[in-house]
Amino acid sequence: MRMNYTFLLILLKVTFVMPGGDFFFEIIDPPELGYSYRIRPAKDFGSVFNETLHFHKARLVPTVPLHSCSEIINHEEIVGHIALSERGECSFVFKATKAQHAGARAVIITESIDRWDDSLDHLIEMVDDKMELDVNIPAAFLLGRSGATILRTLRRLKRKYAIVNLPVNMTHVPINKMNQPPWVAW
Repeated sequence: MRMNYTFLLILLKVTFVMPGGDFFFEIIDPPELGYSYRIRPAKDFGSVFNETLHFHKARLVPTVPLHSCSEIINHEEIVGHIALSERGECSFVFKATKAQHAGARAVIITESIDRWDDSLDHLIEMVDDKMELDVNIPAAFLLGRSGATILRTLRRLKRKYAIVNLPVNMTHVPINKMNQPPWVAW
């Protein structure tokens, strides 16, 4: 009987480790978005999100235009912060380059703000498109419903940015204790 009890304790201590290098950031303001969000780093372009690159109370700023396929006009708000861009109209690498030129320290790309369906609940593998553009900032992909909710909420609140911490160490947090958004399926 003791052996089964020990085995049960070991099972209870198992933690959730994200496959493929995925990691989390958290929004701390506005409170309506106060969750931990899973993102997937770009596969083979940009610099790497690692333990030396921390964003504490940084701004997550939606780009203008949101697709980031032309010059970003709100670069004053983006300089030194994290750009948030919408997928589509040009490559991931091109978007990351535009964010980098606008002064972003990182870029997160998500699905279209105008879509909200089950097909958006998967993480995209962002790969180099061989355009030979030099991307020196980290880039990551955010689940579509999360991105759409962030963008819609900021728009509704008339906010130009959210305050985030990135990355957030979730290594030793059990799945049932993660503060993930309610629209994300477990």
